[in-house]
Amino acid sequence: MNQPSTAPVSRRSALRAPLALALSLLLPLTGCQSTTTPPAVAAAPSPANQALRAGDVVRIAFPRSPALDLTQQIRRDGKINLYLVGEVNAAGLTPAELETRLVASYASEIVSHEVRVTVVSSAFSVFVTGAVLRPGRLNAERTLTAFDAIMEAGGFDLARADTRAVRIIRQNEGRAITFTFDARAVLEGRAGEPFPLQPFDTIFVPERFTWF
Repeated sequence: MNQPSTAPVSRRSALRAPLALALSLLLPLTGCQSTTTPPAVAAAPSPANQALRAGDVVRIAFPRSPALDLTQQIRRDGKINLYLVGEVNAAGLTPAELETRLVASYASEIVSHEVRVTVVSSAFSVFVTGAVLRPGRLNAERTLTAFDAIMEAGGFDLARADTRAVRIIRQNEGRAITFTFDARAVLEGRAGEPFPLQPFDTIFVPERFTWF
Protein backbone atom coordinates (compact mmCIF):
# COMPACT_ATOMS: atom_id res chain seq x y z
CA MET A 1 0.00 0.00 0.00
CA ASN A 2 1.33 3.38 -0.97
CA GLN A 3 2.11 5.75 1.87
CA PRO A 4 0.85 9.38 1.45
CA SER A 5 3.55 11.86 0.68
CA THR A 6 4.66 14.03 3.60
CA ALA A 7 6.62 16.53 1.48
CA PRO A 8 3.83 19.20 1.26
CA VAL A 9 3.29 19.02 5.01
CA SER A 10 6.99 19.43 5.63
CA ARG A 11 7.12 22.44 3.36
CA ARG A 12 4.16 24.01 5.19
CA SER A 13 5.85 23.38 8.52
CA ALA A 14 9.04 24.91 7.22
CA LEU A 15 7.12 28.03 6.18
CA ARG A 16 5.28 28.32 9.49
CA ALA A 17 8.45 28.39 11.57
CA PRO A 18 9.91 31.67 10.27
CA LEU A 19 6.42 33.21 10.14
CA ALA A 20 5.79 32.37 13.79
CA LEU A 21 9.19 33.76 14.72
CA ALA A 22 8.48 37.01 12.86
CA LEU A 23 5.10 37.41 14.59
CA SER A 24 6.63 36.72 18.01
CA LEU A 25 9.10 39.54 17.42
CA LEU A 26 6.49 41.92 16.00
CA LEU A 27 3.70 41.54 18.56
CA PRO A 28 5.59 43.06 21.54
CA LEU A 29 6.20 46.14 19.41
CA THR A 30 2.55 46.82 18.63
CA GLY A 31 1.21 49.35 21.08
CA CYS A 32 4.69 50.56 22.04
CA GLN A 33 5.11 54.27 21.55
CA SER A 34 8.03 56.59 21.74
CA THR A 35 6.97 59.15 24.30
CA THR A 36 8.45 62.27 25.72
CA THR A 37 7.66 62.55 29.40
CA PRO A 38 6.25 65.97 30.31
CA PRO A 39 8.59 68.07 32.40
CA ALA A 40 7.87 68.41 36.09
CA VAL A 41 5.44 71.30 36.30
CA ALA A 42 3.50 73.13 38.96
CA ALA A 43 -0.21 73.80 38.81
CA ALA A 44 -1.31 76.31 36.19
CA PRO A 45 -1.01 79.88 37.47
CA SER A 46 -4.10 81.96 38.12
CA PRO A 47 -4.87 84.90 35.78
CA ALA A 48 -3.51 87.28 38.45
CA ASN A 49 -0.12 85.55 38.37
CA GLN A 50 0.39 84.69 34.72
CA ALA A 51 2.59 86.88 32.54
CA LEU A 52 0.89 89.34 30.23
CA ARG A 53 1.44 88.98 26.49
CA ALA A 54 0.76 90.86 23.28
CA GLY A 55 -2.95 90.85 22.50
CA ASP A 56 -4.10 90.77 26.13
CA VAL A 57 -6.61 93.45 27.11
CA VAL A 58 -5.98 95.05 30.51
CA ARG A 59 -7.90 97.53 32.61
CA ILE A 60 -5.80 100.02 34.54
CA ALA A 61 -7.55 101.80 37.38
CA PHE A 62 -6.38 104.66 39.59
CA PRO A 63 -8.63 104.57 42.71
CA ARG A 64 -7.80 108.17 43.72
CA SER A 65 -7.66 109.53 40.16
CA PRO A 66 -10.49 107.83 38.21
CA ALA A 67 -10.11 110.25 35.30
CA LEU A 68 -6.96 108.33 34.37
CA ASP A 69 -8.70 104.93 34.24
CA LEU A 70 -8.51 103.20 30.88
CA THR A 71 -8.69 99.83 29.12
CA GLN A 72 -6.08 98.94 26.54
CA GLN A 73 -4.87 96.04 24.46
CA ILE A 74 -1.17 95.27 24.68
CA ARG A 75 0.36 95.91 21.28
CA ARG A 76 2.49 93.47 19.28
CA ASP A 77 5.61 95.23 20.52
CA GLY A 78 4.51 94.49 24.10
CA LYS A 79 3.70 98.10 25.01
CA ILE A 80 0.70 100.15 26.09
CA ASN A 81 0.27 103.90 25.73
CA LEU A 82 -0.87 105.77 28.86
CA TYR A 83 -1.92 109.29 29.73
CA LEU A 84 0.84 111.54 31.07
CA VAL A 85 3.64 108.94 30.95
CA GLY A 86 3.47 107.65 27.37
CA GLU A 87 4.54 104.15 26.38
CA VAL A 88 5.17 101.46 28.99
CA ASN A 89 6.36 97.90 28.44
CA ALA A 90 3.72 95.45 29.72
CA ALA A 91 4.34 92.10 28.02
CA GLY A 92 6.22 89.60 30.16
CA LEU A 93 5.06 91.14 33.44
CA THR A 94 2.39 89.83 35.76
CA PRO A 95 -0.45 92.27 36.60
CA ALA A 96 1.17 92.86 40.01
CA GLU A 97 4.54 93.64 38.41
CA LEU A 98 2.88 96.02 35.95
CA GLU A 99 1.19 97.76 38.89
CA THR A 100 4.60 98.31 40.50
CA ARG A 101 6.02 99.68 37.26
CA LEU A 102 3.09 102.07 36.82
CA VAL A 103 3.35 103.33 40.39
CA ALA A 104 6.98 104.25 39.62
CA SER A 105 6.07 105.81 36.25
CA TYR A 106 3.30 107.97 37.77
CA ALA A 107 5.26 108.87 40.92
CA SER A 108 5.60 112.52 39.89
CA GLU A 109 2.12 112.79 38.33
CA ILE A 110 -0.31 111.56 41.00
CA VAL A 111 -0.42 111.96 44.76
CA SER A 112 -1.75 108.50 45.58
CA HIS A 113 0.48 105.58 44.71
CA GLU A 114 -2.39 103.22 43.98
CA VAL A 115 -2.79 101.46 40.66
CA ARG A 116 -4.88 98.36 39.91
CA VAL A 117 -4.30 96.18 36.84
CA THR A 118 -6.80 93.49 35.88
CA VAL A 119 -6.94 91.25 32.80
CA VAL A 120 -10.13 91.84 30.81
CA SER A 121 -9.38 89.21 28.18
CA SER A 122 -6.38 87.12 27.22
CA ALA A 123 -4.83 86.20 23.91
CA PHE A 124 -4.17 82.65 25.11
CA SER A 125 -5.01 80.42 22.13
CA VAL A 126 -4.48 76.68 21.68
CA PHE A 127 -5.70 74.11 19.15
CA VAL A 128 -7.46 70.84 19.98
CA THR A 129 -7.87 68.13 17.36
CA GLY A 130 -8.42 64.40 17.03
CA ALA A 131 -10.97 62.33 18.98
CA VAL A 132 -12.76 65.17 20.79
CA LEU A 133 -16.34 66.32 20.33
CA ARG A 134 -15.65 69.90 19.19
CA PRO A 135 -12.16 70.16 17.65
CA GLY A 136 -10.82 73.60 16.77
CA ARG A 137 -9.15 76.69 18.14
CA LEU A 138 -9.73 77.80 21.74
CA ASN A 139 -9.33 81.38 22.92
CA ALA A 140 -9.11 81.46 26.70
CA GLU A 141 -8.91 84.19 29.30
CA ARG A 142 -6.48 82.24 31.45
CA THR A 143 -3.73 79.66 31.24
CA LEU A 144 -5.17 76.22 30.45
CA THR A 145 -3.98 72.73 31.26
CA ALA A 146 -4.18 70.00 28.62
CA PHE A 147 -7.19 68.48 30.37
CA ASP A 148 -8.91 71.90 30.61
CA ALA A 149 -8.50 72.43 26.87
CA ILE A 150 -9.96 69.02 26.04
CA MET A 151 -12.98 69.72 28.24
CA GLU A 152 -13.44 73.12 26.56
CA ALA A 153 -13.47 71.21 23.25
CA GLY A 154 -16.45 69.16 24.42
CA GLY A 155 -14.48 66.37 26.06
CA PHE A 156 -13.16 63.10 24.70
CA ASP A 157 -15.06 61.13 22.09
CA LEU A 158 -14.95 58.09 24.37
CA ALA A 159 -15.97 55.71 21.60
CA ARG A 160 -12.73 56.47 19.76
CA ALA A 161 -10.26 58.29 21.99
CA ASP A 162 -7.04 56.82 23.32
CA THR A 163 -6.93 58.78 26.57
CA ARG A 164 -3.58 57.28 27.58
CA ALA A 165 -1.62 58.92 24.79
CA VAL A 166 -2.77 62.53 24.39
CA ARG A 167 -0.07 64.47 22.57
CA ILE A 168 0.88 68.10 23.09
CA ILE A 169 2.78 69.55 20.15
CA ARG A 170 4.76 72.70 20.92
CA GLN A 171 6.83 74.91 18.64
CA ASN A 172 10.17 75.80 20.16
CA GLU A 173 12.74 77.81 18.22
CA GLY A 174 11.51 76.61 14.85
CA ARG A 175 11.07 72.93 15.68
CA ALA A 176 8.20 70.88 17.04
CA ILE A 177 8.48 69.14 20.41
CA THR A 178 5.92 66.46 21.29
CA PHE A 179 4.94 65.54 24.85
CA THR A 180 2.63 62.68 25.81
CA PHE A 181 0.00 63.17 28.50
CA ASP A 182 -1.92 60.29 30.12
CA ALA A 183 -5.42 61.63 30.86
CA ARG A 184 -6.79 58.26 31.96
CA ALA A 185 -5.76 58.87 35.59
CA VAL A 186 -7.85 62.05 35.72
CA LEU A 187 -10.84 60.38 34.09
CA GLU A 188 -10.67 57.51 36.58
CA GLY A 189 -10.63 59.90 39.54
CA ARG A 190 -7.00 59.30 40.42
CA ALA A 191 -4.59 62.15 41.11
CA GLY A 192 -2.88 63.29 37.96
CA GLU A 193 -0.12 65.81 37.32
CA PRO A 194 -1.51 68.89 35.51
CA PHE A 195 0.11 69.80 32.21
CA PRO A 196 0.01 73.61 31.76
CA LEU A 197 -0.12 74.66 28.13
CA GLN A 198 1.67 77.47 26.35
CA PRO A 199 0.04 79.74 23.75
CA PHE A 200 -0.44 78.05 20.35
CA ASP A 201 0.16 74.52 21.63
CA THR A 202 -1.71 71.83 19.68
CA ILE A 203 -3.43 69.06 21.66
CA PHE A 204 -4.01 65.89 19.63
CA VAL A 205 -6.17 63.07 20.97
CA PRO A 206 -5.43 59.93 18.93
CA GLU A 207 -7.89 57.15 18.20
CA ARG A 208 -7.53 53.75 19.82
CA PHE A 209 -5.90 51.09 17.70
CA THR A 210 -8.20 48.15 17.07
CA TRP A 211 -7.58 44.74 15.54
CA PHE A 212 -9.94 43.61 12.81
